[in-house]
Amino acid sequence: MNNFNYIRANSPSEASDQVLNADGAMLIAGGTNLVDLWKYNLLHPKLLVDINHLSECHSITELEDGGLRLGALVSNADTAYHPLVEERYPLLSKAILAGASAQIRNMATNGGNLLQRTRCYYFYDPDAPCNKRNPGSGCSAIEGYNRIHAILGASSACIAVFPSDMCVALAALGAVVQVVGKNGERSIPFTDFHRLPGDTPEVDNALQPGELITSIDLPGHGFARHYSYLKLRDRHSYAFALVSVATALDIEDGVIRDARIALGGVAHKPWRVADAEASLVGKEANEESFAAAADIILQGAQGFQYNQFKIELAKRAIIRNGMMALHPETQLPGAQPSA
Repeated sequence: MNNFNYIRANSPSEASDQVLNADGAMLIAGGTNLVDLWKYNLLHPKLLVDINHLSECHSITELEDGGLRLGALVSNADTAYHPLVEERYPLLSKAILAGASAQIRNMATNGGNLLQRTRCYYFYDPDAPCNKRNPGSGCSAIEGYNRIHAILGASSACIAVFPSDMCVALAALGAVVQVVGKNGERSIPFTDFHRLPGDTPEVDNALQPGELITSIDLPGHGFARHYSYLKLRDRHSYAFALVSVATALDIEDGVIRDARIALGGVAHKPWRVADAEASLVGKEANEESFAAAADIILQGAQGFQYNQFKIELAKRAIIRNGMMALHPETQLPGAQPSA
């Protein structure tokens, strides 16, 4: 590990100024991903700006519109087990608990979860060409071992996927990310926060230089009656999703009144298709309806040599998770917390 300097920020604006004005400065909170990348020789911060003491980012509070504000520095574990999250947004609680390990969830923060980097093997190999790590060097995954990679929204520059479980549920719930930077505060709808790779896969999200996340706002409607998060992976504990699905439904007399479906492990960002969700409205909640929605979601899906299986896997996961959402109390293996 290289030498570095360290300071403690006393306010979000001070943290923003420090990162913006100091060469090689980076924010640190839980550090579960940053320190990993540092150990792999992929990051070399010259200055760490510690934001762990920003008291305004450490709470979960109710909003006037009935929603909930999740402080950026609240741990993933405290969020998942918060009584209001469990009661009103059980989909989010389930998704968080499906990620990482208990130890990591105790340390990782909500803001950091949104900013974690891809787990593409070639991104983590400093000797391999990777446009996300070293723009213009090429994408080793396209012709390499691409079993975990994208089937939707990829580009000729990058086929990496975004690894978060929490963010898949946040996308389905329609969360809003609150940030602060040199130009003040602004709100970013969750669907606009992460981006597809295009020609600039090194840019993961919509944050401007110096901006930091202060909170994540959940809307008043949490789909607490009909929901399910299904994560399909190679082993039950401490593994990233091959395909994950967050499903949230409003159902009246067996007919779907509102539907949300977000996929993880298939693209550079949590994947939602508005047309597929709209197609479910007014339909009976059954396997046929979910299969039709899955076909819309997966239009244009393209596999590579080792991940063709993910297209059929995603379709089956969407159908299965739709049916599981009808009776959340009967969650099957794959929707249980990681150890």
